[in-house]
Amino acid sequence: MIKETFKQAVQNVLSNKVRTFLTMLGIIIGVMAVIVIVGLGNGMTHMMQDFYSDMGSDILAVNIMTASTRSVEVNDVYRIINEKPEYYKGLSPIASVGGDTLRVAGEKYRRTYISGVNEDYTTINNYKVAKGRGIQYTDLIDNKNICVIGDYVDRRIFGGNGLGSTLKVGASEYRIVGVLEGRSRPAAQYEGGNDDIVLIPYTTLMSVNNTSSVSQYYVVLQDADHSDEAQEYMQKSIKKLVSKDDYVYVQSLSAAMAQMSSMINVMVGVLTAIAGISLLVGGIGIMNIMLVTVTERTREIGIRKAIGAERKSIIAQFLIEACMICGIGGLFGIAAGYIGTLIVGKLSFKMILWPSPSVAVGSFFISVALGVIFGLYPAIKASGLQPVDALRAD
Repeated sequence: MIKETFKQAVQNVLSNKVRTFLTMLGIIIGVMAVIVIVGLGNGMTHMMQDFYSDMGSDILAVNIMTASTRSVEVNDVYRIINEKPEYYKGLSPIASVGGDTLRVAGEKYRRTYISGVNEDYTTINNYKVAKGRGIQYTDLIDNKNICVIGDYVDRRIFGGNGLGSTLKVGASEYRIVGVLEGRSRPAAQYEGGNDDIVLIPYTTLMSVNNTSSVSQYYVVLQDADHSDEAQEYMQKSIKKLVSKDDYVYVQSLSAAMAQMSSMINVMVGVLTAIAGISLLVGGIGIMNIMLVTVTERTREIGIRKAIGAERKSIIAQFLIEACMICGIGGLFGIAAGYIGTLIVGKLSFKMILWPSPSVAVGSFFISVALGVIFGLYPAIKASGLQPVDALRAD
């Protein structure tokens, strides 16, 4: 009986291929959207983890925004870390270049990370110099117009021969004295990644920008065990140097990574819920087409009931047909979702992203469940037809 019911359901599905496929579209699009969105969230999480892992978790990011005439000078921050050697190991100021973009031979590169740093920045962020040298203390003292570039900049712009060349940031030119070793992680080796970087002595950028203060610092901790105490001490110490209306924010990179992960999860959850609307619409489409099928097969239902078919067998037939349509649509959606995730991963993150098997399996079972939920009413309606009335139908 079950085998015969499945066989008949397959015949009914294949008898109207175009209509069946159009009915499946809502399920296909919904499942595909869910899988791609979850894959996108995984890609963003991987990229963020790679970014913070390369930098290390024992770092405090210190941001200072002063609206008043009072400012925090670099020597002030050095004094604070020297007061607590049990908390802090070292620091690097991060001077901003404003809205300037990198220019080489007239071409603009807007995503390249350009910052003014000290001689300890490369060590703090786990960079190694592959060619030439890094920024030295004498470069800071003399405000030299030199720079160190990342592996991506060297390969993409200079063809691997950037050492000794010059590049332009804003109106100033800088001679390349060093090239950093490329990261092993694929996410770092593309435009905007950790290897797409230009480092300039922070004193040089400060003189170019006519400023005596820096708004951001990376402070290295002695160990992660005293992270909370070190963070609180730094916050209070800098707050004493500025007015009460000025903004001071100190956060460990590990906490920043956790916060970003939470934000990504919330965003993925919202987008997945929106994609779930497509599944709901697809389920309504299933109900609609099954009601049409009941109308078309009224005489067949009447004949079956007249020769003794039970209500449960008719309900089973229509439910199996609805579940089959949704299940096949779910499989197509999973396949499209895998392809879409691979494309998104390659184009957006330059990495191969594989959707979570649990998400794929869950999406399939959800699509089958939609067949049960939205196919139940048409099945009950079909089983409730009276044989006499059904046989009279045209």
